[in-house]
Amino acid sequence: MRIFVLGNAEKPGVREEAERLLPFLKEHAEIVLFDLRREKDLSKEKADLALVLGGDGAILRAARQMGYRQTPVLGVNLGKLGFLADLSLEKLRQCFPQVVSGEYRISHHLMFECIAESAEGNRTFLGLNEVVVRAGPPFHMIDLDLIVDGETVSRYGGDGLILSTPIGSTAHNLSAGGPVLGQELAAFVLTPICPHTLTNRPVVDSADKVYTIAIRNASPGPTLILDGQETMPLTSRHRVTVRRAPVTFGLVKVPGHTYYQTLRDKLRWGMPPNYRVEP
Repeated sequence: MRIFVLGNAEKPGVREEAERLLPFLKEHAEIVLFDLRREKDLSKEKADLALVLGGDGAILRAARQMGYRQTPVLGVNLGKLGFLADLSLEKLRQCFPQVVSGEYRISHHLMFECIAESAEGNRTFLGLNEVVVRAGPPFHMIDLDLIVDGETVSRYGGDGLILSTPIGSTAHNLSAGGPVLGQELAAFVLTPICPHTLTNRPVVDSADKVYTIAIRNASPGPTLILDGQETMPLTSRHRVTVRRAPVTFGLVKVPGHTYYQTLRDKLRWGMPPNYRVEP
């Protein structure tokens, strides 16, 4: 098996753990590329899977680094929560020989293309989690139009709007009151951030539609945020269009790890309260 070893060297302990892990990995697989600083062009390399060390942030960066030539990702959690990177180092050492022998499956997940359009030109981004258009300093209310397949369907006034993939539904979308989506659905969820009306609520719709966010009124400083990691300043002249990307993100699943189990373990989803027992 040919693998990439990727991660975020800026996170404490990632480089040290990667160096300790390398001899073990070399016993079982061929390491095509070792890059913890996101410096390599992965579109020119080919591997069977990408081992990403760090956390969900490192996986989001790796997905964008791979661009339009995605390689299935096996995530190892060296961070905090770890929704996508849900394997511990100990579990990786236990299951990696099985992975090398083909005892795993790959789940495929929606990615998005985001085009920021203005008279000065367009910029296109590829992402996995979410697109956020939000108010910037001095943080007054921003007014947005949502246009779906050319039809203006809603107007929002508030702190902004999140357009999330199913993978991203447990991130900013969940914190803003949006629903958790099954990770392999072909859908987007649109969640207003602190809307100034009782009638604006999250909406789930097909990923086959094209979504455009137009800024109607904003104080200086509105911002486009992609996957919580990349930002771009916006003006009232910008329109932000989001559509399904022509590639999907592949996540390596080992036996014994399911999405519902991750929700229970990480978010205590569906678990009863931990009532105090009187002595």
